[in-house]
Amino acid sequence: MSDISAISRRVTTSTIVQAITSYGPISRASVAKMTGLSKQTVSEVVSRLESDGWVQTVGRTEGNIGRRAVVYEIVPDAAFVASVDLGGTKVRVALCNLSGTVVVETSEPTDVKGGEAVVDQIARLIINVADTKKLPTEKIRIAVIGVPGVLEAKTGHIRMAPNIADIDTLNFPDLLEKRLGVEVVVENDVNLAALGEHWMTQRTDRDDLAFVSVGTGIGAGLVVGGELVRGATGAAGEIGFLPFGADPQEDESLSIGALERVTATSAITTFYQQQTGRSLTVPEIFEAASEGDTIAKEALGHAARHIARAVVAICSIVDPSCVVLGGSIGARSELMELIEPEIMKCFPRPITLEPSALGSHAALAGATAVGLSRLHIAVFAKGLPGTKIDVPSPELKTFQQGAA
Repeated sequence: MSDISAISRRVTTSTIVQAITSYGPISRASVAKMTGLSKQTVSEVVSRLESDGWVQTVGRTEGNIGRRAVVYEIVPDAAFVASVDLGGTKVRVALCNLSGTVVVETSEPTDVKGGEAVVDQIARLIINVADTKKLPTEKIRIAVIGVPGVLEAKTGHIRMAPNIADIDTLNFPDLLEKRLGVEVVVENDVNLAALGEHWMTQRTDRDDLAFVSVGTGIGAGLVVGGELVRGATGAAGEIGFLPFGADPQEDESLSIGALERVTATSAITTFYQQQTGRSLTVPEIFEAASEGDTIAKEALGHAARHIARAVVAICSIVDPSCVVLGGSIGARSELMELIEPEIMKCFPRPITLEPSALGSHAALAGATAVGLSRLHIAVFAKGLPGTKIDVPSPELKTFQQGAA
C-alpha cells in the first residue's frame, strides 16, 4: 500500500470513529451521510472495526418504514485510560473506559520517600486497581499523570513540586513507561483540572475558562479557544509567583512564590497561629470563622483579598467567560463569598465566578479527556500528525458516581 493510500485510510478510519464516538448508536447509512464518505467505504471500515473489537451492534433503528438499520457504538471496555492525580499528600488513580466512565478508583497517601518510590507506587496502584475488577492490564493503553509542578521536556524532571522529594532528579515519564509498558503523558494537575471542568461541563471552544486552584499551593489553568495554554516552558498559570502579597524579591518568594506565601494552606494557618498562639487546620479555621471567631475571619479575609487580585490579573489579560475556583480551599463557598466583593473593589466590570463542578476529581477528568483523545488518535489514526478526535464527555453525574 502506498503512503498516500495509508494516510487516506487513517483519515477515513478516524473520521468514521469520530462520527460513531460522537453520535452513536448510529447506523452505517447515517455515518455515510454525516461524513460524506460512500456507504461501501463506511461499511468496510465499520466491519473491520467490529471484527477488531472496537465497535459493536446495539440494536436497530426504530420508526422507519421498511427494513430497520443496524446501529453501532464504540465498545466501552475495549481499552482503558489510567488517570492519575499525584499530590503532595495523596495519589489518586482511576481507570476509565472509552466512554469516559470511571470503572474503578483508588487512592492512598503519597510515598514520603518521593523519587522512584512514587513512580513505583503509581505503577503498583494502576496494576492493583485493574486486578480488583479483573481487567486485563494489556487493555490499559495510556496513563495520564497530573503532577503538582511543571514537566521539563528535555530531562523528564518535574520542577516546581517542592512537596514531593526528588521528583526533580529523575526522568519521571520515562521511568513510569518502563514500569507500565504503555505511553505515559505528564501534565500539570491544575492544567488537567481546567481541561476536566471545560470537558465535563460541555463548554464549547468559544467558552474560555480559567481554573484557579487554592489548597496546599495556588495555581491556575487556562483554556482558550478550547485549547490548554501551556506557555513556552509549560509554566503558564503559575500564579503563585505573581509579584504581590509577600515581598517578591525575598528568597522564599523565589522558591515558593510571593502570592502563594499569603494565600495557600500554610499562609492561612500561620496567620491564625501568629495572631492567637493556637494552631488550627484550615478546615478548623473555616469552622471557627462560621462560629464568629474574629481572627479566623481575618485570616480568611486576608487570603481572599489576594486571591481576588490574582483573579483580576488573569481576567485583565485573558478575559475568560468565567473563572472556576477549585482546590481544597478554593472550592469552599465561604471563601467565594469573601472573594467576590474584593474583586468588585478593583475591577470595573463583573467577573463570573463558579465553584468547581468536579471538586477533587477535576484533574482526573482532565486526565481522562487527554488520555481518550490520544488513545483514539494512536489506535484509529495511527498517530497521523494533525489528527484530532474529540471524545464527548460522559454525564457529569455518571462520572462523579464512578469516581466517588
